[in-house]
Amino acid sequence: MTVETPQAAFWNRVARRYAAMPMRNPQAWEETLARTRAHLPPSAHVLELGCGTGSTALRLAPHTARYIATDDAAEMIAIASERGADIPGLQPLQARPGDGSLPQGPFDAILAYNLLHLLPDLPAALSEAHSLLKPGGLLITKTPCLGGPWLALWPLVRALGLFGKAPPLRFVSPAALERRIITAGFTIEARADLPRRPPSRFLVARRI
Repeated sequence: MTVETPQAAFWNRVARRYAAMPMRNPQAWEETLARTRAHLPPSAHVLELGCGTGSTALRLAPHTARYIATDDAAEMIAIASERGADIPGLQPLQARPGDGSLPQGPFDAILAYNLLHLLPDLPAALSEAHSLLKPGGLLITKTPCLGGPWLALWPLVRALGLFGKAPPLRFVSPAALERRIITAGFTIEARADLPRRPPSRFLVARRI
């Protein structure tokens, strides 16, 4: 990949420091993993978008047949590769939605955690995910939803972004996020907020 996006530039800069940080909400993460595993049979071929340092991939890949963990940031993929070097079937890969770099499907499941609110063109990314899934395949996501009353945080987040302290992101409500996913050709089969406040909406959506 030759062009570094603003999102990748931010995460490349903070990757090693981010990797050393403790999990913010271990209980919510463990519940996310458990709910996800329930939808992934051992034969599943999985694509993860925005895998970061590979923490989720390390836990889920051993339960699948093939797991491609992708991220826009080269430093994140370097860390994921180091961590997952001894896991059969796990392939970290620098790639992102929107530029043709994602591997060709079809996949049984596409995962995206803490990512959708960071994408510059969410409708296009959802459309691409739909095209990479098998008919009936699953899109499993978890997204911080900071619409509604949480919009009051927008000036602070924008200021942090201007000083390179936060990545570019969008504020979206849970209902608006679900409408985007449905419009892209999915049906919502399960939902939960993990954690509840601020809401981080976990969704299981099936390709129509």
